[in-house]
Amino acid sequence: MLERERDRAADWFRELRDRIVAAFEGLETQAPPERLADTAPGHFEVTKTTRSADDGSDAGGGLMSVMRGGRVFEKVGVNISTVHGTLGEAAISSMAARGVPGIEEDPSFWASGISLVAHMQNPHAPAVHMNTRMFWTPNAWWFGGGADLNPAIEYEEDTAHFHAEMRAACDGHGDDLYPRFKAWADEYFFIPHRKRARGVGGIFYDDLNTGDWEADFAFTRSVGSAFLPAFLPLAEKRRKADWTDEDRAAQLAHRGLYAEYNLVYDRGTKFGLATGHDPNAVLMSLPPVATWH
Repeated sequence: MLERERDRAADWFRELRDRIVAAFEGLETQAPPERLADTAPGHFEVTKTTRSADDGSDAGGGLMSVMRGGRVFEKVGVNISTVHGTLGEAAISSMAARGVPGIEEDPSFWASGISLVAHMQNPHAPAVHMNTRMFWTPNAWWFGGGADLNPAIEYEEDTAHFHAEMRAACDGHGDDLYPRFKAWADEYFFIPHRKRARGVGGIFYDDLNTGDWEADFAFTRSVGSAFLPAFLPLAEKRRKADWTDEDRAAQLAHRGLYAEYNLVYDRGTKFGLATGHDPNAVLMSLPPVATWH
């Protein structure tokens, strides 16, 4: 894999990050519901993240962009990173078990991606997650990612809209992709110890390498580009709804479910912590407030 392709992927994740941050800050400046009329529009705080190798040398980093206490978003993070180095024993074993060729002989790697999680002020507005990434090793490369909707109070029309946008992103690259990646999301975002899904699904894919880098990169761009059309209309619509104390309690309980999944099962969380990335960036996905019964 030539360095040029890796640079193109990293540049795309930065472009997508900039687009999403601008859209979310734009939503914050719109007239808020009366309940939050005294709340100032939220803005992202941007922090550079760094990663060091065991010998102290530079191993990449990224940008952590987090908005807290806004009119629409109670907490939202949009992170990008580009990191490189040598995988540890746990990561080597995991990737060898997944069939990554040559990883035990040469465990060097490069990875770049974007990761987003939004927790909303209004309990009627769904939380959402999106990430896309590219991973490279000397003997393999692949793309992965997806997006899923996580409402505390579900509206069937919201679920249908989100899935329609995800389907449209997939259908331009193959009729079989949406059914396959939707089923993968249903399996991946399932919480075994709760015997339920964490939300209403979306799409998820990993280890995507058809042998055509351009085609796989184009698909990953389509998934990223579909995010704002899939989510922003829902946030705009639901931010105006009135809510009760019972609605807020349902939202906080669902956030507890979300936190359980991310801490126990999520691959990205495990990989970020195992490879020494900034823990604040890795754990950005956790909600600001949650409850457990």
